[in-house]
Amino acid sequence: MVDRNLLEDLNITDDLIERELAGYFGQESTSATITEKMRTEMGEIATGTIMKGRIVGRSGDDVIVDVGLKSEGVIPVEEWSDPSSIDIGDDVDVWLDSVESDSGLVQLSKRKADRQINWQKLLEHSAEGDEIKGKVMRKIKGGLLVDIGVPVFLPASQVDIRRPSDIGEYIGKEISAKILKIDKERRNIVVSRRKLIEEKRQVARETLLKSLEVGQKIKGMVKNLADFGAFVDLGGIDGLLHITDMSWDRIHHPSELVKIDQELEVMVLSIDHQKEKIALGLKQLHEDPWQRVEDKYPVNNKIKGEVVNIMNYGAFVKLEAGVEGLVHISEMSWTRRINHPSEILNVGDEIEVVVLEINKDKKEISLGLKQTETNPWTLVAAKYPPNTRVKGKVRNLTNYGAFIEIEEGIDGLLHVSDLSWTKKIAHPSEVLKKNDEIECVVLKVEEDKQRIALGLKQLTEDPWERAVPENYLPGQIVEGTVTKITNFGVFVELEKDLEGLLHVSELSDNKVDDAHNEVKVGEKIQVKILRVDAIERKIALSKKRAEWAAEDTDDGDEDKRRERRGGLSGTSDIGTAMIDASILQRNRAAAKAAASTETESTEAEAGPDNGAV
Repeated sequence: MVDRNLLEDLNITDDLIERELAGYFGQESTSATITEKMRTEMGEIATGTIMKGRIVGRSGDDVIVDVGLKSEGVIPVEEWSDPSSIDIGDDVDVWLDSVESDSGLVQLSKRKADRQINWQKLLEHSAEGDEIKGKVMRKIKGGLLVDIGVPVFLPASQVDIRRPSDIGEYIGKEISAKILKIDKERRNIVVSRRKLIEEKRQVARETLLKSLEVGQKIKGMVKNLADFGAFVDLGGIDGLLHITDMSWDRIHHPSELVKIDQELEVMVLSIDHQKEKIALGLKQLHEDPWQRVEDKYPVNNKIKGEVVNIMNYGAFVKLEAGVEGLVHISEMSWTRRINHPSEILNVGDEIEVVVLEINKDKKEISLGLKQTETNPWTLVAAKYPPNTRVKGKVRNLTNYGAFIEIEEGIDGLLHVSDLSWTKKIAHPSEVLKKNDEIECVVLKVEEDKQRIALGLKQLTEDPWERAVPENYLPGQIVEGTVTKITNFGVFVELEKDLEGLLHVSELSDNKVDDAHNEVKVGEKIQVKILRVDAIERKIALSKKRAEWAAEDTDDGDEDKRRERRGGLSGTSDIGTAMIDASILQRNRAAAKAAASTETESTEAEAGPDNGAV
């Protein structure tokens, strides 16, 4: 850089400079002629060529090189890979960049000369498909720049078999690669590390597959992790170590046991030569804890374990590494109604359980939590013998009855057939509501099935034993209310919850096609009792015979009565009374026999028809 101020201080003008130059080059010289004169003296210089030079000195961060010109050249010291190797007097190949015409300054580059020499060597000794080695220089767009003597391009997709998350981790590393393409005109080379790895792995894979055997132990390197397992490089081929084959114990992710680049010893479980797939096992290197499970955990023994998982149907309890048992929700409490195991258990709880059953082949152990306590049902039979009166709350209603809680966790079934002696009850909601407090009678206790049969009607005497047969005698005429009309007859309520059946043939002297034409629901009518069957709990009625009796009272002509009755000449009132008395006697005997028979009620059994049918 010219310091104009310094020149003015020294009184050096442009004219003075011109005169001095003219004195040296001649009076007629101009700038152009001066430059030409310098070229003549220095010889023709061909820029863009490689020249031989000698190191003659160092100046700071520059190396001074003599290339045989009028002026030495300067090269930055950074162009040497090892600056400590620079010695004065050493010969060096350099690239002549340029020679400034005004000052004669020579621009040199060792790096460009090296690249040119290396490029020529590469073209002479290497071709596409050859293996080369180089050092990764830096990241560039789309990949890496690798120095193999000349800069070459390594695409990101060709760095490895599985593209790394950050290709920058290769910077500064020595790598081997395969030459994919050489463009001589553009002086561009593309290489692939991936292709070289694949070729080497293919050779190693074929060799390895021939040597591997099922059951063989082999070492490998963990290359990748997935939710379902780990891929292990066995030296040319990857094997899959599935999560279920990592440990006899429960694990949720492979990262709990292994890490990428970790060396492992594994066992070969299976080999698919056609698909080149290998299944590996890690837990198989150790004894299966289920082999000794029956000896360590005898049935009915109490043991301790840790709750490791909770499902809707139960809780899994870890007894030791690789051995878990299931406490089903039904085995958690004798009396408490549990909707979900989390109501009483949490993951991590240490609990005591009882071994109920072991299936070694399926690797299943059934455990019980409630079995660690006394079963309250063993005391129920003694506490609530049959005919005991108990009080309880209606907990639930079903189509077949109501469940009554007589103490915490102890329910009894009040069957729909045991609600009333006489009333027909289709659903327990007709007489009961949820949470009602009621009194019942214990009918039966089944300890093995954990069931108690209860009765409500048994609080009172069965009216069919005495009350009905005594109050309703055959031949008796009574008044009732029509409650229901069917195609086969009419139901008549004689008193609350007690009905008799008036068959369609007993409605009128004439043939009746439709009972609705004879009576109406809610109508009060006079009927005659024909039969009372205490065993079947039925009362047979007749409307027409009640009308006959009324007519007999009004009309004393026997012949007319017989004519109205359709010629029933062989029957008299006395004969009817005798028949009725015989029926009454038979009914009373049957009622006594029925009274001595114990009535049992269960959940599945339907009770006898209520009322008279």
